[in-house]
Amino acid sequence: MSPNDVTDLSVRELIAADMAERATAWLATLTPEQRLQAQFASPLVPDAEAERLRWFYTPTDHGGLALRDQTARQQGLAMQLVASGLSEAGYATVATVMGLENVLDQVEGWHVHWGRERGRDPGLYWLRLFGRPGDPVWAWRFGGHHISLNNLVVGGRVVSTTPCFIGADPASTALLGEALRPLGGPEEAARQLARSLDSDRYRVALLHESAISDIVSGNRPAIAHGDTMMHMQDLWRGSFSDPTLRHLVDDIDRRAEEGSGYTEADHAAMAIYLPPTGLSARDLDLGQRHILRQLIALYSGRAPSALAEAHAAHYAADNVLDEIHFAWAGSLRAGDPHYYRIQGPDLLIEYDNTQRNANHAHSVWRNPRSDFGLDSLAEHRRRSH
Repeated sequence: MSPNDVTDLSVRELIAADMAERATAWLATLTPEQRLQAQFASPLVPDAEAERLRWFYTPTDHGGLALRDQTARQQGLAMQLVASGLSEAGYATVATVMGLENVLDQVEGWHVHWGRERGRDPGLYWLRLFGRPGDPVWAWRFGGHHISLNNLVVGGRVVSTTPCFIGADPASTALLGEALRPLGGPEEAARQLARSLDSDRYRVALLHESAISDIVSGNRPAIAHGDTMMHMQDLWRGSFSDPTLRHLVDDIDRRAEEGSGYTEADHAAMAIYLPPTGLSARDLDLGQRHILRQLIALYSGRAPSALAEAHAAHYAADNVLDEIHFAWAGSLRAGDPHYYRIQGPDLLIEYDNTQRNANHAHSVWRNPRSDFGLDSLAEHRRRSH
């Protein structure tokens, strides 16, 4: 039984209705020119669907209408739609990550331009709709640097909220009297689980002694057996015509690979395999299984609270948790580069904090069976034709 099955249909319908109301309110304020950027055809149209499946977490053009090109009122309505697809904590995390662009601008000395007037810009987060809100099939996505939210509604029900990517750069930054760590919870919970393992089980969980430099699934629309890490050059919307920017991306990738020390054989060892590699939850004790459930909830808890509760109920079943594997790479010491993966039939979670001296984190929550709601969309097409 999947999380879709355990969720009361009315819950998914209520969330979808809220999304449709907020999307309609936003669209009503847009000029004709803005609508051309903001709204694509239905996911049932092949060209629009191809665009919907293109997602990014780099500071590239994510497609849609950018916040900086909207009025203050339009921005507020756009963020109301974003919030409708997240829990309260999920929305706060996303808003914090967007604000970190100002901090990153300072960290980089205000000089990285990425081919635009301001290189790190909290206004460069794009919202795009596919189809009309309230139609039998419609979707929306929101993304920019370190954020990618993807939602599909079929038959008046939210059927997919993944892939869901949240990153943070810097992963930890000083506030007055404390530190700001948007992804500190998922990092510490996973480290706690890895540290709780005895030597035999830790050897099974350990994929590699050193951490890989990025998540392995990258921004692929679907996950396949044997996928290896995508390199920086492949994570953008097209290639750079500016040789300076091409060199910048090549240099980032080169430094990341030098930092990890990975060879092709190392990347093969870290590939995504079906069935999963790592330590099965069957081999965890009761306390460790509790930590694993809590860790999964820190990802599925990004979804609206009612959906998050359904996911928690799903993984509360022992037979479901037994299918999950936990894997680690890199050091167990706080502040050192590390990576972890949680994988099962309907779950893929990846987290890395390796770049910028282990102060640049990426995290993604995916469902290999229904990312982008492709299974529900296929069923809709079958029933409609």
